Amino acid sequence: MSPFFRLKTAAARAANRLRRNQSASAAVEFALVAPLFFALLFAIIETGLVFFASQSLETAVQDSARTIMTGQAQVADYDKQGFKKNVVCPNVSVLFNCTSGIYVDVQNYPSGFGSVTIDDPITDGNFVDRTQYSPGGPCAIVVMRLFYQWPLFVTRLGYNIANLSGGERLLSATAAFKNEPFNGGCP
Repeated sequence: MSPFFRLKTAAARAANRLRRNQSASAAVEFALVAPLFFALLFAIIETGLVFFASQSLETAVQDSARTIMTGQAQVADYDKQGFKKNVVCPNVSVLFNCTSGIYVDVQNYPSGFGSVTIDDPITDGNFVDRTQYSPGGPCAIVVMRLFYQWPLFVTRLGYNIANLSGGERLLSATAAFKNEPFNGGCP
């Protein structure tokens, strides 16, 4: 028997033993699948958090809009910062940094719902703060919006739901309503 034949036979036996031994195959398969699995898991969690935060912002705008609709904000003579501090911030959840992160936009339209125009707050991938505070009088049409720039983390892994540059998503919530006839009725 030649030395080459013996080497070939020994190599074939070793290969057969390796093929039969599958003790580490699960670990190798998991190592191949784990990064994709965890990326998908974190993307699902982040998407859920974004939807939860968006719903929390919607609830805050509905609760805050009620004080304008009933005339309480007008009687209290709030300015933009006073309305944010006294009405909006108590209504937002712990998910948001109310003092510096929430933007409040309140505009009134005395001539009806047909005159309502809403501008896009995103310009060239950046949030442009054009917010104002004008709650209107009795029976005025009012549109109240809240904005929050939500930071995203999984977007750097290829899953991108950001609509702002810098890996953030602008969350917005809107309420459109007609003020009640407070202080004696409609003009």
